[in-house]
Amino acid sequence: MLLDSQILTQISDFITTYLIYFGPGYNILNTVVFGILLGIFVIILIKMFKYINKDPKDLLIAVLPFIFFGSSTRALVDNGIYPLSYWLITPGIYFITGFATIIALLVGVYVEKKTKFDYRYFIFLVGVVICLPNIFNINHINLIALGQVLGAWALVSSVFILLRNKWSLIKDKFNLSVLLAQIFDASATFVAIDYYPYGEQHVLPNALIGITGTALVMYPLKIAIILMALYVVDSYIQDKTIKNMLKLAIFILGISTGLRDLLSLIIGT
Repeated sequence: MLLDSQILTQISDFITTYLIYFGPGYNILNTVVFGILLGIFVIILIKMFKYINKDPKDLLIAVLPFIFFGSSTRALVDNGIYPLSYWLITPGIYFITGFATIIALLVGVYVEKKTKFDYRYFIFLVGVVICLPNIFNINHINLIALGQVLGAWALVSSVFILLRNKWSLIKDKFNLSVLLAQIFDASATFVAIDYYPYGEQHVLPNALIGITGTALVMYPLKIAIILMALYVVDSYIQDKTIKNMLKLAIFILGISTGLRDLLSLIIGT
């Protein structure tokens, strides 16, 4: 019995140390595990969207309040406003946010069938409501840091906005939105690390920033990877639901991490 207790304690310690994100950064193990979980979640969502006969692309705007909810909750934990809890950090907060979004989606589809009220409006409104407590708990905003991030984002994004009519890959608004979301994430990371006392938490970006000595490296890294991903998705995936779900997932990853970084920065400085 004592041996069993020791084994359970060791397993618990291992999970807390290497999987649950309490530490100063991610590691290879939890990065791989979270990636696998994300892949499984995306597959489930693809099947769900096929079942309810909806296009994931249509949720681009509707899910923004839910993204804000997850990112702002994490930022409030970062700054000590909310307590450090398994359910308020990675991956707990993303499970909560994901399931809340799915429930709102399914209820919204049901309401639409019964009342003709657009399910996207329903999702958006529910998201706004659950964001209110977080908004009320933000009692400080560093406008200079906010301006730095938004300025860097606008500067880099403007290049692709101006090129969109000459480049078929980003002429599509959905593709452009996915790219701009990831540029937003790169901008928040760049400003936080190069101008404020913050550090990168993910394995590969942290290594590249260490080699180059600047978070500017996030721009070519993200832009190259996202453009390549969009090209592959558009060129080799014919199923519209799968294609748009993958793009929506990439969009959410970019905007959620960027928003979390931005909010952590402007609340905490």
